Amino acid sequence: MAEAEAVPHVEAGEVGSYRVRKARLGDVGEMCRIINHYAERQLMLPKTHLQIYENLRDYSVVTDEGPAGAVLACGALHIYWEDLAEVRAVAVDPALGGRGAGTALVEKLMREAREIGIGKAFVFTYVPDFFSRFGFVEVEHSAMPLKVYNECFHCPKFNKCDEIAMVVHL
Repeated sequence: MAEAEAVPHVEAGEVGSYRVRKARLGDVGEMCRIINHYAERQLMLPKTHLQIYENLRDYSVVTDEGPAGAVLACGALHIYWEDLAEVRAVAVDPALGGRGAGTALVEKLMREAREIGIGKAFVFTYVPDFFSRFGFVEVEHSAMPLKVYNECFHCPKFNKCDEIAMVVHL
């Protein structure tokens, strides 16, 4: 199992660190809680425990340094084919927004994408300013490959998507 990466952050004048690691089975409950907090507010799509279990290998989590390693944020890198992956379900515990956990997570997902040879990543989001910090640029939905729409077809927002499509070349 890969070791967790320590990631420095600044919080209320203190310097500490988060741990970023691949998600584990025991993390799923907290991941669902964090994701569905935003889904209830129509800020992202909801996820069931089953959906996360089925895709657990795609997910990474940010944890605190405490003995329990509480999950503070989660997100996934979902591979579509040899040169394309989606950054999805990026969510930070609402009590921790703006403290660097989301940044640490996306930076880890981007490193992972580069390490395995992904040439382009995309995201559908309501927070384009956050993702633009990592080099993502806005594109028309029609610019996305048709294979992407295979999953969109099952979305309750299909044909009325109000998320912003963004891509980054790695």
